[in-house]
Amino acid sequence: MLYYLFQWLHELNFPGAGMFNYLTFRASVAFILALLCATIFGRKIIDKLQRLQIGETIRDLDLEGQMAKKGTPTMGGIIILIAIVVPCLLIGVLDNIYMLLMLFTTIFMGCIGFMDDYIKVFRKNKDGLSGRYKIIGQVGIGLVVGLVMFFSPQVVMIENKTQVINNQENTEIIHYASKAEKSTQTTIPFFKNNNFDYADIFSWAGQHKQLLGWFFFVFVTIFIVTAMSNGANLTDGIDGLAAGTSAIQGVALGILAYVSGNIKNAAYLNIMYIPGSGELFVFAAAFIGATIGFLWYNAYPAQVFMGDTGSLALGGIIAVFAIVIRKEILLPILAGIFLVENLSVIVQTTYFKYTRKKYGEGRRILKVAPLHHHYQKTAAQVGGKILITKPLNIVQESKLTTRFWLIGIMLAVLAVVTLKVR
Repeated sequence: MLYYLFQWLHELNFPGAGMFNYLTFRASVAFILALLCATIFGRKIIDKLQRLQIGETIRDLDLEGQMAKKGTPTMGGIIILIAIVVPCLLIGVLDNIYMLLMLFTTIFMGCIGFMDDYIKVFRKNKDGLSGRYKIIGQVGIGLVVGLVMFFSPQVVMIENKTQVINNQENTEIIHYASKAEKSTQTTIPFFKNNNFDYADIFSWAGQHKQLLGWFFFVFVTIFIVTAMSNGANLTDGIDGLAAGTSAIQGVALGILAYVSGNIKNAAYLNIMYIPGSGELFVFAAAFIGATIGFLWYNAYPAQVFMGDTGSLALGGIIAVFAIVIRKEILLPILAGIFLVENLSVIVQTTYFKYTRKKYGEGRRILKVAPLHHHYQKTAAQVGGKILITKPLNIVQESKLTTRFWLIGIMLAVLAVVTLKVR
């Protein structure tokens, strides 16, 4: 909204109004506004949650200090949602298809998480929203994003092509296609020619391969959104872990959006140019500000939990963001913590059921799943046969969170560096 106001003022030669034409300036303003929203309004929201006695129901896993958290206000994800949406509405370009998709994802996934928290807190049903309805919601957002990218004329890309000049240095010159076009291409890391076209999988289909490529792209979108939102939900198990990890991933995604939406930077890195995607740099700034601001209250010892309202939204945002800038194949690296948390639960459950059927008793790979809880118990506390018993001692929660953040930073740097490591 303010963007359009300052555009009008700029046309009237109002001093300083032209600053809103600079992406970096608007991103800085969005970050500051998000940070202020999260910290200032966050306190008011937490007080309101406490008055309504909206406290977290703790699943007793016999973890150190766990039961002391009982009654801590939950549904704090509302703070993150407000701190993202308000700056984007004020500072963002609201006719940009990518900004609209991200705002829709934020609100939609937040609503699914809110319903889950509402059922847990107010209806006293610890299971929350039925898993079936969660999946329907996750599939729904993936389907909407995939179809919008297929049908919207604004969603186009300009392919990068490399020309090698045979001289002493074998100089490479980056050329771009003469016009923007719709495509099912994405970025694949560690390869010299780093564009991968989903349609190439269906080259046997002849003239129908492009259509089949889009069908497959929509399927991939649904899968990634579902996996990422569940991964973020599982990661939200100790104070500050999900919010801090998401902020780190947001920084990397913001960098990727900025270079993808700037043809000079894209040419330097030899990646596809996506017109209009630079606007996501503003969204990323708001996202980072919101998650860091939320950490003011969520860092150990937490004064509020984000609940599914926040965690499902964070996972969905990161997934859709990566998809629209065609960097979804980087997610196993960038969001490696979410991936490992997901896999730890799947592997633990599968192995337990398999060994119970084979040996008559269930055995475990980890002491507890998801992974972060594995470091909060000793093998003696769990009992039974466990494949991985180390560490032998309990890792303090604040130290555990910090170590996960450090791993997240290394993964984020690696994800960005893959643009040049080929």
